[in-house]
Amino acid sequence: MAKKADAYDHVITKNRFNSLSPGWNFAFAVILIFVSLFALIPMALVFIVSFTSEASISYNGFSFWPSQWALDGYGYLGKMGNQVVNSYIVTIAHSVFGTLCCLAVMSMYAYVIAQRNFPARRFFIWILFFTMLFGGGLVPSYMLNVNVYHLRDTFWIFIVPSLVSAYHVIILRTFIISTIPDTLFEAGKIDGAGHFRIFIQIVLPLFKAGIATIGLFQLVGRWNDWFTAYLYIDNSKLVPLQTLLQKIQNDIDFLKNNAEIAGTPEGVQLLRQLPNQNLRMACTVIVVLPILCAYPFFQRYFVSGLTIGSVKE
Repeated sequence: MAKKADAYDHVITKNRFNSLSPGWNFAFAVILIFVSLFALIPMALVFIVSFTSEASISYNGFSFWPSQWALDGYGYLGKMGNQVVNSYIVTIAHSVFGTLCCLAVMSMYAYVIAQRNFPARRFFIWILFFTMLFGGGLVPSYMLNVNVYHLRDTFWIFIVPSLVSAYHVIILRTFIISTIPDTLFEAGKIDGAGHFRIFIQIVLPLFKAGIATIGLFQLVGRWNDWFTAYLYIDNSKLVPLQTLLQKIQNDIDFLKNNAEIAGTPEGVQLLRQLPNQNLRMACTVIVVLPILCAYPFFQRYFVSGLTIGSVKE
């Protein structure tokens, strides 16, 4: 009885040590609120500046209370007509479809190398680590994608070269090993299920947090990717949103920096009236807004996915 009492006291002491009083909970809540405000204030400033006139920005700088409101940045993007809408469609298509393809391939790869009785398991893990340490570089990858795979000016250039991320495969493998015991795999085999059925009916239902976490990483990375289209895409119908906005801003900067070379005073005055800072902020808003709307749907899985495997018994 004395040993049980000592063990009970030890558990109570440990729980008290790990718990926080209501006062400390309130203090940490206030601190986190201020931290959240520090993250939200710049986003609010970007949104306000996107509706601020270029003259107000030139005289007063960035301000939460601009002296003059304007829609010049959004109006300039609206003058491009269907190109912005088409670029939006391309970005959404390759981000969503590419993320689904990546999750399908990487999750199956992670399932295979998570099997302890798989003979070639160490070899495939070594391949992953090798690709993380050594890479061919930009020029060999460009020659491979253009001359061998013939992916230039095709939609598949957004999908195939980035189909597998070694780092994300290792994370998914860790999720499987940490959350799914080997006894479930053995039970499935005893019931006559093959590996594909075990993966679909056992692994995936218990694997939602890991899939959602890596899916969010992949979605954000693909949504923000502009360099791939900058290298491989010439067809205007395949230009994603980020690449389009990058080209617009580069063209405006070039015209503004070379206005004196262009010639007439009227031309110089016209170029000075082109939106600059508010256009940058308008581009930022239309790029970030869809991801901000999508993030709450992933948040529950994302938070639980980050903590899986962090505590070892």
